[in-house]
Order: sequence, then C-alpha cells, then structure tokens
Amino acid sequence: METLSKSPVMLYTEQTPNPESLKFVTNRMLYKGTADFREAELALEWSPLATALFELPYVKGVYVCNNFVTVTKEFSFSWEDIMLPLKDFIKNYVDNDGIIVKEGFEEEKARLEEESGVDYQYTGDEAELVKKIKELIDTYVKPAVEMDGGNIEFKSFDKGKVTVILQGSCSGCPSSTVTLKAGIEGMLKRMIPEVTEVISEMG
Repeated sequence: METLSKSPVMLYTEQTPNPESLKFVTNRMLYKGTADFREAELALEWSPLATALFELPYVKGVYVCNNFVTVTKEFSFSWEDIMLPLKDFIKNYVDNDGIIVKEGFEEEKARLEEESGVDYQYTGDEAELVKKIKELIDTYVKPAVEMDGGNIEFKSFDKGKVTVILQGSCSGCPSSTVTLKAGIEGMLKRMIPEVTEVISEMG
C-alpha cells in the first residue's frame, strides 16, 4: 500500500507581550479549542504533549490553541538557551503524530468551569447583559489576545463587575493588567454602561 507523504511540519516562534512566554506556531491544526495547563497534574491526565514539555526543567506552563503552543518558561532560564531545543522538541513531537490533547478534554473543562461557577445562570436583564459582554469579548478581545499567544474567558458578572480568566501568555504577563484596564474595561464601559469594572483571575 502506498503511503502518502506528509507535508513537513513547519514551525516558527512569535514573541508575546509576556517576556516569559513564547508562541510556537505550526502549519498543523494541533487542537480545535483552548487547553491551558498550569501544572503537570492536569497535563498528566489530559495532554501527552504538555506532560512531555513539563518534564523539561525550564517549562512552567503550556497553552495549546488551534495551530500554536505557548510555552511559559521558568524565570531563571533565558530564551536564547532553550528556544531551539524547544522548537526541535515540538516539531518532532508533531511530526511523529504525538497526541496533543486527549479526547474528552472539552467536556472535562466544561465540568471544571461549572464547578468554579463559570456557568452561573443569569436571569432577565442580567442574562441579556452577560450575553452582550460575552459577545464583545469573543468578537473584539479574543482574536487580539490569541495573536499574542493567550486567551481570555468570561467568568462572571456581578453588580457591574466583570470577572475574566486569563490564560496562556496573558497569565502573569506584566502588560496584561494594562490591556485589561485600558483596553477591555474601557471598551466594555463604553458599549455597556452597566459595567463599572473588569477584574481578572488567572485561569
């Protein structure tokens, strides 16, 4: 039987606003959705790729979305020492068809989010507001944040206060607070007068 030759895996890096995070972009769809691994335990259960990366002494966080992996490094290492080995590692892993994220992770993520109150049921006017807030975040904020190797999710709305969850390169990024306050809070307040403040939690 003739085997089809696969196109080679191409991989390049992109800076993110967070000096501790680097985005490794491939020409393959790695995972449709977002998978954020802050600690090895969750990775061990759900992502063989993240687990393998966590075994490297300089990896502190792994975030997978569409065609890229954002790696957050330990503070004491410098990118010039670890970028090439990481690049080779990810390239070979993808080339060998390694499993990125296991089936069922989306369901598990939804369950965890429900547990932490993300899917809190809103009623009446508040439900309409929440729908508007989510749409604005999805339309205007998410794509920009994704380009920087991160992600933002709506968590809750309570008495004018919007809580969002930051993931990937946005988590722990010095400039994310500025983005959050100046960009997102400003936009939401303008579009939805009921919003008084936007605060973030690390995902």
